[in-house]
Amino acid sequence: MSFIFRHPDIVAARFGEHVLLTAVSLAIALAIAFPLGVLTARNPRLGAITLGVLNVIYTIPSLALLAILVAIFGLGMPTAIVALVAYAQMILVRNVATGLLGVSPAALDAADGLGYTRFGRLIHIELPLALPAIVGGIRIATVSLIGIATVAAWIDAGGLGALVFEGLHQDDPDKIVAGSLAAIVLALVADGVLRVAERWTASRA
Repeated sequence: MSFIFRHPDIVAARFGEHVLLTAVSLAIALAIAFPLGVLTARNPRLGAITLGVLNVIYTIPSLALLAILVAIFGLGMPTAIVALVAYAQMILVRNVATGLLGVSPAALDAADGLGYTRFGRLIHIELPLALPAIVGGIRIATVSLIGIATVAAWIDAGGLGALVFEGLHQDDPDKIVAGSLAAIVLALVADGVLRVAERWTASRA
């Protein structure tokens, strides 16, 4: 704990790296997961295959996946981002599809009666009603990515995990506690903010 007070600049720098790693990975993951989620909701057979593949990726232990990716892409943050994006897909795609499939048939019929195109119905009707489930998926994925990003320091991706690994190598419990505590605080804050957003979208759906 004393390491935080003795070296706040180091902790702050690692904290910033962790936020950047998580945010970039989540943004890329969302850009991929959204169309996959829509496809999964629209085509059950193809969706089942997609979710099956993503589930296999999600069950791979993080250290094992990182080791495989290091052999392909080398050490560093880009490799960690690939791993984090892959891990987030299962949660995000499933929640996008679940949200869209949960839209009531009456709402869809009303949209068709108003003359919406399929794309217009998706943007103006289905997505707003599916938003609580989507935000819920983003919340779960964000907290998961914060945890996995800590392990990604093992491949020189930076972040708060670097303090933990340095503490282990140097037999410095204060460093381990500092990195772990900061990661926990980040996860709790992210979860709290996104939980509020989830409730707000649910109240407006």
